[in-house]
Amino acid sequence: MSSLFSLHGKTALITGSTRGLGFAYAQGLAAAGASVILNGTQEIHLKKALSVLQEQGANARGFLFNVADETAVEEVFRQLDDENVHVEIVINNAGIQFRKPMLELELSDWQRVLDINLTSAFLIARAAARRMVARESGGKIINIGSLTSQAARATVAPYTAAKGGIKLLTKSMAAEWAQYNIQSNAIGPGYILTDMNQALVENAEFDQWVRASNPSGRWGQPEELIGTAVYLASSASDYVNGQIIYVDGGWLATL
Repeated sequence: MSSLFSLHGKTALITGSTRGLGFAYAQGLAAAGASVILNGTQEIHLKKALSVLQEQGANARGFLFNVADETAVEEVFRQLDDENVHVEIVINNAGIQFRKPMLELELSDWQRVLDINLTSAFLIARAAARRMVARESGGKIINIGSLTSQAARATVAPYTAAKGGIKLLTKSMAAEWAQYNIQSNAIGPGYILTDMNQALVENAEFDQWVRASNPSGRWGQPEELIGTAVYLASSASDYVNGQIIYVDGGWLATL
């Protein structure tokens, strides 16, 4: 059974992986045997993340680049090509949040969230899939959605639109790439204790709402997403395609 979930000999690229959920995914895939490639935009955070992973015995490296910059994405993949590094697993985790009522929302803020949270997933997955197809190797694309892939909340319209787009982009990837033995799926995290959500955790009213509206009665922990990520990255999910798995403590199961 352990071999079914083993990632030994595989290389995984995880975007937005120097902190938070992205770093948890990297730790989990590394523990399952994968070589991991981190991505971030701040050198101090990238160095710290790599140091922790390497201390844990992981084979890890990293690149500083903007995932929404097509030229930068292609340059990273060309460098990996030159080094004969084959990316078999992609986790499109990079994302930002911006809270403002739509009536007050500037187009530039809308576009920035869409670029980082949705367009980047297309750019990274396309670059990886082109190489998977050319090598006839197959592979795994894992896009990170959200509860807002399924339901909306006020003041986060760009994020909601992007994460809704992730859900259907994942299905589009499956529709086009399944024939090449590429499985494209998504994870929809619920309310998880991360840096991005720290202000919400510290808001007593919102914290109480999260706990009261979730059958589990609590926030999730980043490590509670690792099992789903490893499953979708491994051969255990070879006939799973175009799906989004919500890891939310039961939040979407209730009204």
